[in-house]
Amino acid sequence: MTVAVIIGAAGGIGRALTMAIAAEGSFDTVVALSRSAIPFPRPIRSAAIDITNEASIAAAAKAASLEGVISLIVVATGILHGPNIQPEKALRALDPSTMATVFAVNTIGPALVAKHFVPLLARSERSVFAVLSARVGSIEDNRLGGWYSYRASKAALNQILRTLAIETRRTHPGAIVVGLHPGTVRTGLSHPFRPDETTPGVFAPEESAAYLVEVLKTLKLSDSGKVFAWDGTCVPA
Repeated sequence: MTVAVIIGAAGGIGRALTMAIAAEGSFDTVVALSRSAIPFPRPIRSAAIDITNEASIAAAAKAASLEGVISLIVVATGILHGPNIQPEKALRALDPSTMATVFAVNTIGPALVAKHFVPLLARSERSVFAVLSARVGSIEDNRLGGWYSYRASKAALNQILRTLAIETRRTHPGAIVVGLHPGTVRTGLSHPFRPDETTPGVFAPEESAAYLVEVLKTLKLSDSGKVFAWDGTCVPA
């Protein structure tokens, strides 16, 4: 039994990815994990996870391992804004509590997911561990400034993925570790900051998911440790 696990399946992109991966038919079981454990049609199996709680992550990993051999893990969680969180426009807006929350979700959570899920991947067969990153996490590509916490949390995530890729070469030689930039997508995360929805290059979640599934299918071992955009291009570090 081959298993795909999507974490953050309740979000716009996460839900679309879950449906697209299940429809593609490459996996016997698709496990959809989210804080609310929203229901999906069969053969998708829903369960709960809280990526800010390590015990919850460990329990979800143990349950997923009972489904079969995990060969794809996609972490589609993330935070950009919230009731008390807004991207900082200037240095004076920095708040330590806000920064801690953003890093907890965007950086520490995926790292803990890797800690508990990556050991479950097949040792030598091809497998993929992918996390939604963002182009604004690129240090080289940062030309506008601002958004300190979000940019830094995604840059830190990319470094974690690069480091994980180096380790998995020894422990799981068939594993590919990547970050994925989904583009500008019509979801709640991007709503206050995206251009008009008719603007070219603003995707529906289903469009972005379809592009990302194609990227996942074409990844090679030499791609491990990199970040790829929705169109398959490599995002600068």
